[in-house]
Amino acid sequence: MGKVKREKWSKEFSEWYNELLETAGIIDKRYPVKGMNVWLPYGLRIMRNIEKFIHSEMARTGHEEVLFPALIPETEFQKEAEHIKGFEDEVYWVTHAGLDPLDVRLILRPTSETAMYSMFSLWIRSHADLPFKVYQIVNVYRYETKHTRPLIRVREISRFFEAHTAHADFEDAERQIKEDLEIFDRLAKFLALPYIISKRPEWDKFPGAFYSLGAEIMMPDGRTLQIGTMHNYKQNFAKAYDIKYETESGDHEYVHQTTFGMSERLLAAVIAVHGDDSGMVLPPTIAPIQVVIVPIPKKEASVDVFAYAREIAEELGKAGFRVHVDERDIRPGRKYYDWELKGVPLRIEVGPRDVEGRKAVIARRDTMEKFTVERDNIVDDVRKTLDEIHENLYSRAKEFLESHIKRVDTIEEAKEVFEDRRGVVEIPWCGSEECGLKMEEELDAKMLGVPYPEEKAKAPEGKKCPVCGREARFIARFARTY
Repeated sequence: MGKVKREKWSKEFSEWYNELLETAGIIDKRYPVKGMNVWLPYGLRIMRNIEKFIHSEMARTGHEEVLFPALIPETEFQKEAEHIKGFEDEVYWVTHAGLDPLDVRLILRPTSETAMYSMFSLWIRSHADLPFKVYQIVNVYRYETKHTRPLIRVREISRFFEAHTAHADFEDAERQIKEDLEIFDRLAKFLALPYIISKRPEWDKFPGAFYSLGAEIMMPDGRTLQIGTMHNYKQNFAKAYDIKYETESGDHEYVHQTTFGMSERLLAAVIAVHGDDSGMVLPPTIAPIQVVIVPIPKKEASVDVFAYAREIAEELGKAGFRVHVDERDIRPGRKYYDWELKGVPLRIEVGPRDVEGRKAVIARRDTMEKFTVERDNIVDDVRKTLDEIHENLYSRAKEFLESHIKRVDTIEEAKEVFEDRRGVVEIPWCGSEECGLKMEEELDAKMLGVPYPEEKAKAPEGKKCPVCGREARFIARFARTY
C-alpha cells in the first residue's frame, strides 16, 4: 500500500505549483509576454471539462451564450465613472491602426460591463424581455502590476466566464444572486472544492456594484484564493447606459442588473487543493483520463497482457469512462510516475497472473492504496472507487479548510494565528471602514468581508470591536490572499 506525502505541497507550495504546471502538461510559461501563458493540450482538456459543466448549468438556468468583441471604445468605457476608476490602472490601450492614431482610443476588455451594456440598451425594450440572462467565456486583459502567477494572477485571463443579467426589480435581481450561489455550489461540489462566501466590505466591492460576494478556497500555504464572484449592481450601470424597459402600465423603468464571474483560477484551485508531492490529483469528474490501464508483460509468459488490457478498456469505455491503455515500451515504474504526476484518478495494472486468474489490480491516486478486483466486476468496482475518490477529495479538503478558520477576539490572537498557520481569522467588528482598514494594516491581511448569508455575519452578543471598543455588529474575516 502506498502513502500520500504532502510535505513539499504545503511547505514549498510556490515551487511545487510552478514546477507542476509544466511537468504535468498544463501550461507553458515561456511565452515572451510576462503574465501570458500557453495552454498545453492536457491542461486545456481539463479546463474544457470544467467549462462543459458550466455550459450545462447555464443552459439549465436559462442563460444564453453570447460572444462580444474584445475591443471597447473609450467613449463607452467612460460612461461609468466608478467602473473606470476601478480599472484605469489595469487597462491595455490600443491607440494606433498601423501608423495612424485612432480617432477614438480602444481598450482590451478588462471585464465586459462597458462593452455589453450599450448593446443591452438596444436589446431590452419591454417587461416581456426580462429577465434577460446571457453569458460568455472569453479572454480579458488586465495589466497586473503585482507578481504574476500562472492561472492565478495573470495579464491575460484566457478562460474568463461572465454571466450578465437584467431584471425588472431589485427582488428579482436578488433571486438571481441566489441562483448564482446555487450554480456555484453545484460547480464546487463537481470539483470537490469546499469554499466560503463573504460579502465584501464597501471599500473592496466591484467598481460600480451595490454589493459584491466572493467565494474563497484555502490554499496549501494557508492563503486564500478567490475563485468566484457575484455582484448586484442595482440600477448603477442601467442609469449610466440608459438600459430601460417599458412596464405593463406603459411607464419606463431602469433595469436592475447582476453579474457572476469565474476563470481558470478554478483549475488552479483544483491543482492546489487536491495535489500532493507526487503531482496532481484530479477529481474523476474533470480528469481527461479517468482510468489508465498499465499492462505489465513478462517475457516468459504465454498470455497476452496487452489484449487483456484492451479488452478491459473497451468494456470500461462502453460503460462511459474515459480510459487509456499505456502501451509505451518503458518500465512500469516510469508509467506509474507519469500518470500520478498527471493526476489520473485510477490506475489498473494487469500482469500475466491477472490474466490467468481473471483479475486486475486497482491503484487509487488519492490514497495510493492498491487492491485486487475480479475481472467480471470491474465496471462496478471502477465506478464505486471513482465515487469514493471524489468523496474523499472533498472531505479531505473540507477538513483542511475548516481547520484553517479560527475565531478570535483580539488583534494579538489574530496575529498569532497568522504566524502559526495562516488561514482565515474571524474577528468581531463594529462595521466602520476606519476600524476595518486599521485591522487590515495591523494584521498585514485583507478583509474578505463578512460571512454570507447575512444571518451568519452577526456578531455574538457582548462582543467588542478590538480597535475602537464599541459593540461589534459583525464578524469580519481576514486572510492573506493571492
